[in-house]
Amino acid sequence: MQRCAWVNLKNPLYVKYHDEEWGKPVYDDNVLYEFLVLEAFQAGLSWECILKKREAFRKAFDDFDYHKICDYDDRKIESLLQNKEIVRNKLKIQAAITNARVFIELQKEYSSFANYLWHFTEGKVIYEVGKTKSELSDEVSHDLKKRGMKFVGTTIIYSYLQAVGVINSHEEACDLFYKK
Repeated sequence: MQRCAWVNLKNPLYVKYHDEEWGKPVYDDNVLYEFLVLEAFQAGLSWECILKKREAFRKAFDDFDYHKICDYDDRKIESLLQNKEIVRNKLKIQAAITNARVFIELQKEYSSFANYLWHFTEGKVIYEVGKTKSELSDEVSHDLKKRGMKFVGTTIIYSYLQAVGVINSHEEACDLFYKK
């Protein structure tokens, strides 16, 4: 199988992620929140690093249950900061908590976070390659920041939109490239 050039073929976890998840449209709010957290933690690091720690993140963050995460207190934050299996960054941990609260508010407003996210493209997948940000990521980032989310700059959001399939960026040589 031909894959995007960025895929490290020596890393089975990365290959599996590329083949089975990246760029596939997601409508499940639990998965959308998980990727929001992981993308924020990825800032300044490689996605391979985050993938390697994904199961540890899942365990540490109560299976990405945003209803639990929004109630994390100082003691829970401290325990996360001591967890050597995850990326230990206090600002990113606090962002996960803040973002869980905003996430729930958006669910209330739009019936689901998926409805909120997909309304920006009227439910359509955008096909583009070679970018790290766009007018769409600018718009989503701006709106999320306005609502109080943290670690949702345009580059992080662009990567997030790619991960959850709002933007499909499989390269033309990749077997998963969308052929119009």
